This record gives sequence, structure tokens and C-alpha cells, in this order.
Amino acid sequence: MNLVVDIGNTRIKYAVFEHRTLKFYESSESRLFLSRVKELFELYPKIDRALIASVGNLEGKELEIVSLFCKVHLLSSDSKVPFKNSYATPSTLGMDRVALATAAFYQNPRGNTLVIDAGTCITYDMMNDSGEYVGGAISPGVQMRYKAMHDQTNALPLLQPEEILDFIGNSTKTSMHSGVINGVSQEIDGVINQYRSRFQDLTVILTGGDSHFFANRLKNTIFANSKFLLEGLNYLLDYNKR
Repeated sequence: MNLVVDIGNTRIKYAVFEHRTLKFYESSESRLFLSRVKELFELYPKIDRALIASVGNLEGKELEIVSLFCKVHLLSSDSKVPFKNSYATPSTLGMDRVALATAAFYQNPRGNTLVIDAGTCITYDMMNDSGEYVGGAISPGVQMRYKAMHDQTNALPLLQPEEILDFIGNSTKTSMHSGVINGVSQEIDGVINQYRSRFQDLTVILTGGDSHFFANRLKNTIFANSKFLLEGLNYLLDYNKR
């Protein structure tokens, strides 16, 4: 069994796979990392390999603790990937984007795939039908946009995301919600249209913690998969076992 750990900017995600089947998933605050990992090995003693991907700071002692239970692969720019990476600066490509590209490569190996991850940042990652990662884009995420409006002005409140009933806001708060949620929806649709103009038979995958705000708002046809990144990490763990 495999354990994959995704250490993000705000939370840590844990997933246990038996071959390609997801058996367990949860997320926690960073401070609970060690206790959660210990509990997982008690629940699933057959875990024999683990992969850790981090966009934040991972302390050496935490990596050592996981290593006591099984063999651990720390995902880095030196890790092997199954696709051709045409990114101009591969050493700067985030491990989350590497995982998403890997999932796209395996799940649509002969197709053009655009993966949109609506998380802390919104990332766009393109895998073409030749198995080549060609790059994408990074945009401010939902929470980041709310925070920017609050931090960069004197009067606008700090809001939490909400579904909007109409794109025309009739108060400051509803106008802010429309600006963020409707604005991001229009951005995503516009980006998808750009990619469709260049890549034929494009498959679009939407994932990430804020994807539920947009899955039913987009005009383009997309496939929603909230566990797409974790699936990519599991593929990478198997690939780097060799």
C-alpha cells in the first residue's frame, strides 16, 4: 500500500492507495502532521512506501519520523517523471503541478489535457497528446483575491467565499462576491477557450479546494475530480519505485 502526503500552503492532505484504488483520504492542520501520520500507520500497517510533496516547509525531523515506518520518497525536481518536461525552468516547477501533469499523462495518455487547480493559487497545466508538458499559468486564488481587496483598501471587509445568486451585486458585499466568484468563472472559461483554439479535442480537468464554486458555473464542459493531485502523487510514487 502507498501513502501520499501533500503539504500545501494552508493544510496537509493524506491519502492511502492500494494499487490505483483510493482507500483513505483526510486533511488536517499542519500542527497535527505527526499524530495523523502515526494514526495512519496504525490503521493501515501494510503501507510500505510513502511519498511526501511539499510547497511549504517540511522539517527534517518530520521526514525522519515517517521514515521509521516505511521507505519515503521526498518529491523534488530530481524525481523521475513519466512525461517529457518542456518547462523552461523545470527546477522551479511546483511539485503540485508536477503531480497534476503526471495524473493527466496517465489518465489521458494520447489526448490533450488541461488541468485547472483552484486552490490557494489557480494553476493551469497543459499536457499535450505527445506526452509533453508544455506549461500553463498561475493566477491568484479565491481567498487571495478576497484578502487583497481587504488588505489593499481602507473600507472593504474581509469576506469568506459565498455562492452568488446574480452576477450583479446590489451591496458592497455582494459586489465583492460577484467580483471574485463571477470574475474567476469568466477567467477560467476564457482560458479554456484559448487552449481549445490551439489544442484539438481538449479534455479539461477541474480540481482543487475551491473547484466546487465553479464546476456548475462554467460554460465549457469539464470533468471535476477533487482527488486528481493525490492520484498524480500515487502515480509518481510507483514510478519512482523503479
